[in-house]
Amino acid sequence: MNLHDQLGALESSLDALLRAATVPPVTGAAAQSVAASAAASVAASATDDIAEPPAPLPPRADEFEDTALAAADAQKQAPAESESEPESDAPPALTVSRPDRDTIQMTIAGKSVLLNPQGVSELIEELSNVRASMSVEQPMGVAPGWRFAATKNPVMAVQKHANGDRLLIMRHTGHGWVPFTFSPDMVVELYAMLTRR
Repeated sequence: MNLHDQLGALESSLDALLRAATVPPVTGAAAQSVAASAAASVAASATDDIAEPPAPLPPRADEFEDTALAAADAQKQAPAESESEPESDAPPALTVSRPDRDTIQMTIAGKSVLLNPQGVSELIEELSNVRASMSVEQPMGVAPGWRFAATKNPVMAVQKHANGDRLLIMRHTGHGWVPFTFSPDMVVELYAMLTRR
């Protein structure tokens, strides 16, 4: 399964969870149908690439009549500490960990995906394209304390366009191939900046 499929599965599962939280109470045969379709959806989106299976959602007492009695019994038997845990309305957080040098693990709402170097490169490229199309631009100045990994003497390729612009593509060890287009005036300015003492 490629990265797009993995992210799609995470996204659709998260959407299903959010929709389930806002659906009005369902009872009787309709409740069984909703539960069966939810179980089928979760089973269909499960893959071998998911590091650990998602935890099942606990049934809400107001959704199922039979569950109300079971929830009341469980609450009587549960220790007092569980009552002190407040429910959070915050959206699920993204957690990124690095189990080994050539793998990262991304977790959202209890669902994890392991990415190898190729998957990380695909994710960087996809996020970069999306970020470039957003209405809020990247900062114009370099922030103090900005952390970066510089590539010394990168591999480069240049292409000239009919209007005089130059396409310069440089290979960064983390970002991969990064393209820039320069107008003729900017080429002269860049040359001056690079040769200035």
